[in-house]
Amino acid sequence: MVMKGAKTVLLVEDDEDIASLVVLLLDELGYNVERAANGREALATLERGLPHLILLDMKMPVMNGWAFAAEFRARHQRGAPVVVFSAADDAAKRAEEIDADGWIGKPFEFEDFRSLIRRWLEPRE
Repeated sequence: MVMKGAKTVLLVEDDEDIASLVVLLLDELGYNVERAANGREALATLERGLPHLILLDMKMPVMNGWAFAAEFRARHQRGAPVVVFSAADDAAKRAEEIDADGWIGKPFEFEDFRSLIRRWLEPRE
């Protein structure tokens, strides 16, 4: 369900179970979510407009996170914060490799996920 005026998150994730869970969590937090199963789909989604935040898995078929990040930066510079969303032990290193704005490891605790998402989407008071 699209909520008018709500901030939008683009979730780039090829694992259907993880994607469904994250969509539910973000919806519960009051954000609009657009989904893409790989980097190529994500780039096509961006043609309709930039989200407020991109959650990016790194290992995906068709176009992985590294290739997506390079193409995104070439097209949109820093048009939206990119947060690596990875199950890798070295998620922070992967975020550094693509000059991401942050990272969230999988699996995650709901409270940690919520506070990290809000850090990027909610204005500081």
